Amino acid sequence: MLKKGNKLYSILTGTCPKCHCESMYLEKNPYKLGKLFKMHERCSTCNTKYKIEPSFFYGAMYVSYGVGIAFAVAAFVISYVFIGTSLVNTFIAIVATMIVFLPIIIRLSRNIWINFFIHYDPKIAK
Repeated sequence: MLKKGNKLYSILTGTCPKCHCESMYLEKNPYKLGKLFKMHERCSTCNTKYKIEPSFFYGAMYVSYGVGIAFAVAAFVISYVFIGTSLVNTFIAIVATMIVFLPIIIRLSRNIWINFFIHYDPKIAK
């Protein structure tokens, strides 16, 4: 389905955007909250620097807003439209979804943000 060379591969797996060979994060599991933001300095395969400049990932906050809205809309549609819960229960479902998926939203946003600036290079990939 998803193969190396596709930006979606890097975004969903959290791998290096240039070679897609190594995870950018020290801990792959985003629910280990103490290590949620911990990243390798560089890719060991292609030597790509992940933090292009100081505060580089502040831009990911703007992306996280859009990703969060997508998760909230999905929670609304599932709970209100498909399941048919009341508006109060739908609101609770949206809040619960946002809390539960916060680590995933943060990681996805960072992955999307870095993939705006670094592009896959098939010559480097193994």
